[in-house]
This record gives sequence, C-alpha cells and structure tokens, in this order.
Amino acid sequence: MSNEVMLLQISDIIGIASFALSGFYVSTKDRLDLLGIFIASFLTALGGGVIRDVISGKFPSAFLDYLPVLIVIIVLFLAIFLKLHIKNELQNSKYLILSDSIGLISFSISGALVGVHLGFSFFGVALLAVITATGGGVMRDILLNRVPMLLTSELYGTISIIIGFFIYMLDSLGYINFFTLLVLFFVGLVFRLLAYYNRWHLPHLREH
Repeated sequence: MSNEVMLLQISDIIGIASFALSGFYVSTKDRLDLLGIFIASFLTALGGGVIRDVISGKFPSAFLDYLPVLIVIIVLFLAIFLKLHIKNELQNSKYLILSDSIGLISFSISGALVGVHLGFSFFGVALLAVITATGGGVMRDILLNRVPMLLTSELYGTISIIIGFFIYMLDSLGYINFFTLLVLFFVGLVFRLLAYYNRWHLPHLREH
C-alpha cells in the first residue's frame, strides 16, 4: 500500500466516524426516530464520498467495502449506548461543532488527495475537497428541510477550498506526507473552531 493511499484511508475513516456522530446529533436534535437517525447519519458520513467517487470515475467505495458502513453503525450504537442524545443542549452543541469540524477537515483532505492523485488542476482539487467535505451534510440538511451549513456556517466551504489549495501546493512541491497532513489537519481544525466561535464570515452583499 502506497503512502498516499494510506493517508487517504486514514482521512476517510476519521471523516466517516466524525460525520456519523455529527449526523446523530443533528437528527436527535430534530427528534427523528431510529430509522431517521440512521438515514441522516449515513447520508452525512457517506454522501460526500459517494459524490466524490462518481466525479472521479470510480464506483463508490461505500457500495463495495463493508468498512465505511461498519464504521457508521459502530459510531451510532456507541452514541446510543453512551446516551449522548440526552446530554444537555450546551454540551450537545459543543460536541456537534467539534465532530462536524473534524469531519469537515478530514474529508477536505481526503477529497483533495483524490484530486491530486488523479492529476486534477487546482480548481478540480478544490472542488473535490468541498464536495467530499460538504456533500453529505448538504443532502442531510435538504432531507431535514434545513438550510445547508455550507451556505450559512462560518467559513465552512471556504476552509475546504483553502485546504484544497494547500494540498495542491504540497503535492506540487513533493511534500505530501503524514507529518505535513497532520499539521494541516490541526491548523484547519483550529481555524474552523475559531471561525465558528468568533463568527467569522465572508463579506455579505448589501442592497444599499
């Protein structure tokens, strides 16, 4: 197994687990039943990767490999067993933001890695980063009749684009390895949390 493939798989596993937990928190907050919780969590965790694989000309790995589905199931059963759904609202919100932010950064990295592996331009790498990181959440939010976090949350898609840019540059310079991606992961995670808690936004257009 090549180093690049191993890094991609690690990013995917972290992203799937984190987004499965994020989907769990969102769906329990909206008081869905057990089937609704499983559907929302599966969409959040696997939807972006499925879209990424289709764009990349591959059959979605979530339909071929048992591991992605198994990760989601394990996370959901652990969340239910630990009764994370009855935590108070403040704790729930903190856990949701953290798990969603970890998923965002991990899937941005894995999407960008697929892009550079396929020889995509910067635009293609950035697009795969955003789609992988936000595609599942967008499908979940549409299903739950919510405005997607991509369109409302603090620098959500922007951070994916920035990560795509750095992955593209690291690949061009020959510096993609476990250490550089680990640094990028933690810097991206801190940036996302700072953006959320400080309410950083891109400028809004005004009529007057």
